[in-house]
Amino acid sequence: MLVHICCAVDSHYFLQKLRDDFPDERLIGLFYDPNIQPYSEYQLRLLDVKRSCKILNIELIEGDYDVESWLQSVKGYEREPEKGARCSICFDRRFDVSAQKADEIGEKRFTSTLLTSPKKSLNQLKKAGDILAEKYNLEFIAPDYRKASGTQEQNILAKEDKLYRQDYCGCIYGLTMQRESQDRLADELISPISNQIQPESIDERLELYKRRLEYEDRDIEYKIIKQRFLNWRLLSGLVKIRKEIIPSHFLPYSSIKGGYSRGRVEYTMDNIHYMNRDEVRFIDIDFYNTLTNSNYKSVKEIIFSPPKFEIELEARAKIEPLNYSISAIIVVDTPPTNKIEILLDSRVYSDVREILL
Repeated sequence: MLVHICCAVDSHYFLQKLRDDFPDERLIGLFYDPNIQPYSEYQLRLLDVKRSCKILNIELIEGDYDVESWLQSVKGYEREPEKGARCSICFDRRFDVSAQKADEIGEKRFTSTLLTSPKKSLNQLKKAGDILAEKYNLEFIAPDYRKASGTQEQNILAKEDKLYRQDYCGCIYGLTMQRESQDRLADELISPISNQIQPESIDERLELYKRRLEYEDRDIEYKIIKQRFLNWRLLSGLVKIRKEIIPSHFLPYSSIKGGYSRGRVEYTMDNIHYMNRDEVRFIDIDFYNTLTNSNYKSVKEIIFSPPKFEIELEARAKIEPLNYSISAIIVVDTPPTNKIEILLDSRVYSDVREILL
């Protein structure tokens, strides 16, 4: 039986239940989910599915990540709610590919772990599966493993086996609407041009779960715990001198009330240049290099290839010793001597992250 797999939390429980109910079937997993965005989230879910299938000794096939085709198929349905028309199109597409794969490898039955997701309509899924089964002369298996405390058992099993628990379905549209309803920043979709790994970004989670696999391969005991902390994202920022934009780099947790300020450097102390308004500080490239133990030739180099986030946090702490400071600290090539304009759109917000111990 070919089993379309959406994520490890759903599949880990679903596959074990299938084994119990269909003991004579050879189960083959297919991870085909071009709806999952961004790509780093796709990689993270695939990583966890591979781990789950390894634990359960299930063969796994990875489908194409043809996200461009998926985006075209749901065009015009971007604002559809969860379980709406966009989801139907998404199921049809993934089930169609799954049915084709089942037919290609000679399997007569197929199913999907989406059937266990409490965020999905069982009837909607069954209808989509039955239509594709008839098209390819297959049988679509649609067991209801949610009933009789199934969802609770699934969650217990996911916790016991330390599976990655995503908090949105997968697609960019569902995520955006979910974050809007929660009045939260969709920081999963924010990726700096520098590729610096940000706290509680999907890239940080991906690195964490890769390290988890290394620990397991080396038989090292570990714990994944949660930590509440103050997070930060830079959306945009620029500095103008005499109406000309100059290269500038904003250290983590830089913020300005209202997002705009203008003024002059009022005084300098210990290589830090203090502007006369809005608690802004400037440092030049040489002092930045000293603080970060680096050798950048210009601010442009920092913008496109900065050091690790943690290194910049340490540099900030040497300038602003208070851990809860959110004053804007800006790196420039040379200290500004003329009138300065600053536009800064950043967010400081409470967040929760996972930590590997």
